[in-house]
Amino acid sequence: MYKKILVAIENSEADRTILEHIEPLAKLTGARLLLVHVADGWAARHFDELNLRESEEMQEDRSYLARVKTQLEEHGFDVEATLRMGDPAKEICRVAEEQAVDLIAMATHGHRGVSDVIHGQTVDAVRHRVKMPVLLLRKKTEDRK
Repeated sequence: MYKKILVAIENSEADRTILEHIEPLAKLTGARLLLVHVADGWAARHFDELNLRESEEMQEDRSYLARVKTQLEEHGFDVEATLRMGDPAKEICRVAEEQAVDLIAMATHGHRGVSDVIHGQTVDAVRHRVKMPVLLLRKKTEDRK
């Protein structure tokens, strides 16, 4: 069924939600995991064109990716991790196509109204641009465990 699952992580509490769901699915299907984080701060968005050094945010993102990758490997998963820079939706779609993944897994924040316009853009753009299935899980909150 699934051989390679792209897991979009954002270095937030929402990551726990998607990882808790994907681990048993990947174990069941024997899928490899591809962790993707997209740094989207000013330095990341202009990194190549201005030949910039990695910002502290980008260095922390890289470190976070390495920690999550190591934890998943310790649980027996075959994991690859990549840090991309720029627009999150475009980069997630690009990696999904380049790596020919079978599924994209992402957490949503469950915002409403104006907040959804601001925070829901990445999820909405990804689900409309790709041809493979997209699994969306609403971030767990303390009152919704």
